[in-house]
Amino acid sequence: MIDIVTALRAEVGRVVRGQDSTVDLLVAAATLGGHVLLEGPPGVAKTLTATALARALDVDNSRIQLTPDMLPSDVTGTVALRGGELVFRPGPVFTNVLIADEINRTPPKTQSALLEAMQEGAVSVDGERHPLPVPFLLVATQNPIEQEGTYPLPEAQLDRFLFRVRVGYPDESAEREIVSATREGLRPAALNDVRPVVDAAALAAARDTVQDTFVHADVVEYVVSVIRATRRLPSVELGASPRAGLHLLAAAQASARIAGRDFVTPDDVRSVAEVVLAHRLVLSPEAELEGTRDHDAVRAAVSSVPVPASR
Repeated sequence: MIDIVTALRAEVGRVVRGQDSTVDLLVAAATLGGHVLLEGPPGVAKTLTATALARALDVDNSRIQLTPDMLPSDVTGTVALRGGELVFRPGPVFTNVLIADEINRTPPKTQSALLEAMQEGAVSVDGERHPLPVPFLLVATQNPIEQEGTYPLPEAQLDRFLFRVRVGYPDESAEREIVSATREGLRPAALNDVRPVVDAAALAAARDTVQDTFVHADVVEYVVSVIRATRRLPSVELGASPRAGLHLLAAAQASARIAGRDFVTPDDVRSVAEVVLAHRLVLSPEAELEGTRDHDAVRAAVSSVPVPASR
């Protein structure tokens, strides 16, 4: 697992500076079979990071620019008449890594086309179910600042994202490297240098390794307590679901492996709690008026639960 993360960091680092933590989370999602929502203002390399990672993985990848006029069939595919027979023509979702740009720019009907793919690893077209390739990783991007002409993702779809990663502005030294990097016009020249370094077999092996990570009963109890604590906060109208608990524990297992351990600690849970839980919470109107944010609620929930003693 460490070898995979190190190799992918190096390849993505040829193009993107200061995004090692984002790469770690993308790798964790790929090994767990989860999906990632990259959220941030324009120009912070959300799509570039996803593109570089897709190139560094020796698997098929595709990218779709989601727009208000896009139909579900533009994502899943269509049934066409060929040689007098109806034949299924797969859409861009039939790939291993799908980059869905500006997911909140497309209507709910098209967003829902991705819902089955995310949850079931398949899509249904004209009443027939079509399995997606394995592995399947959806990396979606959205701009949380601009709301005009957008279709916010429903809670049911947000709950299916393993991580929501807030991609912010780089620090000064990283920004200096970005500005001084060699380019071909406006395109980073180093993007052409990114080579596949991890294949599907390596990802499958890493997934087995993550699943074998030891979890003590006290850590399981800690995860459950954190999840239930989100439902008791006065600032939260809708707390984290049981699925969120499953995702939190799996993410903690991946975090432990990335750190080089074969067992999970409470610190692993705390380190991923915000990216796993914040987007799943619905704040009360009063809390939003007071300026409370979803990640503030996660921090409050985590801090309210006693940390189990080390063993």
